[in-house]
Amino acid sequence: MARTKNSLETIQVTLSTTLQIKNYLEQLTSTGLYGKNVAETATLLIQDQVKDLLKSGDLVKLPPMAPIES
Repeated sequence: MARTKNSLETIQVTLSTTLQIKNYLEQLTSTGLYGKNVAETATLLIQDQVKDLLKSGDLVKLPPMAPIES
């Protein structure tokens, strides 16, 4: 089943990681469970971790559409 299109604006983030992590991401991608490519797999894993942090209370939920300052 196709996923619905994300209604929120997306931005590009560049990540640097180790070869081992890239290999793990490729392995997860090849299962077909996490994404169509390494970048999508990484995005889904980050989203899952943020959800877990919100659930545990370790991360404070932001108001809708709140800008994030770096």
